[in-house]
Amino acid sequence: MNLNKAILIGRLTRDPEMRSLPSGQPVASFGLATNRVFVGKDGQKQEQVEFHNIVLFGRLAEIAAQYLKKGALAMIEGRIRTRNWQDSQGSQRSRTEIVAERMQLGPRAAGRVIPPTEPEKENPPTEEIPIIEEEGEINVKDIPF
Repeated sequence: MNLNKAILIGRLTRDPEMRSLPSGQPVASFGLATNRVFVGKDGQKQEQVEFHNIVLFGRLAEIAAQYLKKGALAMIEGRIRTRNWQDSQGSQRSRTEIVAERMQLGPRAAGRVIPPTEPEKENPPTEEIPIIEEEGEINVKDIPF
């Protein structure tokens, strides 16, 4: 049995770039940064950042271009793919990327901060965060603020 699955939660390093395949299918790509914090051998807290290339097709690409911006938090679930090609100078090039099959948008930045009323303190409001799959199906989860 084989499995090629990647799940990443991170922040966009650039706005999604939209383009179309010759068939007309939309394609979006952007960078995603993930980090990990750990304690090194010297006992000091350290942070390691990884940068990932993300590619989305079809409706998923359109949604990403519409709602995601640089710095936004997103969860990407997909498969790892490495492409190889020869550039115009004749050098062999390669690029490893995550082809997204599912995407979950992070919470939106709040505009104004309004103090909660008494009933809201006991029952905080929830924000609907859509989970968007490649087929265009949308599931909604209620996430407390």
